[in-house]
Amino acid sequence: MAQLYYRYSTMNAGKSIELIKVAYNYEERGKRVLTLVPSLDNRYGTGVITSRIGIQREGIIISPETNILDIFMDEDAKAKVDCVLIDECQFLRKHHVQELVEVVDSFGVPVLAYGLKNDFRNELFEGSYYMLVYADKIEEIKTICWCGRKATMVARVVDGQFVKRGEQVVIGGNDMYVSLCRKHYNDGRLGPDK
Repeated sequence: MAQLYYRYSTMNAGKSIELIKVAYNYEERGKRVLTLVPSLDNRYGTGVITSRIGIQREGIIISPETNILDIFMDEDAKAKVDCVLIDECQFLRKHHVQELVEVVDSFGVPVLAYGLKNDFRNELFEGSYYMLVYADKIEEIKTICWCGRKATMVARVVDGQFVKRGEQVVIGGNDMYVSLCRKHYNDGRLGPDK
């Protein structure tokens, strides 16, 4: 039975490499995968899913106005789609998540969405909120804080300083974001000497 999976974590937990691995496994068995990526995530170019270890995969670009169900039906008409994979699903809109639900419920195709849960202010993203509401399965991909505890928060760093104010979405990588445990997020400590 097809389900909507939400696989979330903080930064640097391996979400993109997990997505690429799942796509490879499907394709290795002769299955067709539809890979999607929000237009907002342009760190490595638009339409490119890139892991921090350097492995890449192309994806269809999703803008705020895109109808994912239409894309799915167009692609499925060309050749049967066996699985839908989405990177950076925190940037999806409510209607996107509802369209993914329709893919699962009406077409019986599993959808695996990977992304952050909360932002640097510890607030949910719109896509994360609706994934938590609609997902059949919610799974955490774990990573650790500098202290060795499980990281559950993301800190934004600007000019070497921990900040908790600003726009929700500012695209960046290791230069701007650090995964921390709750204790060190609340303390504002980015490392043992910081």
